[in-house]
Amino acid sequence: MTQSSTTTTTTTEPRAQAPGYPTPSLARQVAMMVWRNLKHTRRQPEMLTDVTIQPIMFVVLFAFVFGGSIQTDSASYREWLLPGIMAQTMAFSSFIVANGLNMDLEKGIIDRFRSLPISRGAVLIGRSFYGIIHSSIGIFVMSMTGLVIGWRIRNGFGNAVLAFALLLLFGFAMIWVGILVGSAMRSVEAVNGLMFTTIFPVTFLANTFAPTEAMAPVLRTIAEWNPVSALVQAMRELWGNVPGPRGDSALPLQHPVLASIAWSVLITAVVAPLAVRAYIRRTTD
Repeated sequence: MTQSSTTTTTTTEPRAQAPGYPTPSLARQVAMMVWRNLKHTRRQPEMLTDVTIQPIMFVVLFAFVFGGSIQTDSASYREWLLPGIMAQTMAFSSFIVANGLNMDLEKGIIDRFRSLPISRGAVLIGRSFYGIIHSSIGIFVMSMTGLVIGWRIRNGFGNAVLAFALLLLFGFAMIWVGILVGSAMRSVEAVNGLMFTTIFPVTFLANTFAPTEAMAPVLRTIAEWNPVSALVQAMRELWGNVPGPRGDSALPLQHPVLASIAWSVLITAVVAPLAVRAYIRRTTD
């Protein structure tokens, strides 16, 4: 005789475990979520195109096609360009988080997780850690590409590590943007449409590919207060790719390291609670 029962819960606590089978720790739950996502990447390596092929394509396109017509305050446009490509790729990493989470929600995978003795938060934390790993692969690929085309770190090991840390911190903030969009949108198509129409212009209306000094006054103000611009300027200065900010630059570009930290913390503080709320609402419908 077959019996079936349906249990609905609105809490974030893991389900009760049968006697003799202890509930896994949160760390183990998170590790399993990360391992699950890594296995998906191994089985579908095309998921890495956004941090491998795409950034290399942008580097080649701008460095060798448009670079000759763009004047910068650096001796080499290729050195000037690479931090911008890295920041753009880190911003685009929110796509993979949003798409992956939305697909899990649409296919009912999250509902299966809810039937297991795991915390609902483990899914989000695991997705966040996977996003950092995914982004780190992109950083490595871009660094190798930069070394090939002439980019160099000229300002010491400590500053180099700080620049990479700022990049990962910004990536962590963007992951929460991806979690919010992935939880709020009802389809992968909607996720892609919203993310593309917001993240893409944000990364271009900045100092990623061209200096802001030649922009119209209104656009220049927007670009220089763009969080992406502060991050790019911080990396360029820490790596020794530019001499320093111009005297008439906006405040974030005058203190790019502090501005990058502040922007990343602010984005996380604002978006993370909204993302968690959207995820809980979506998984309790």
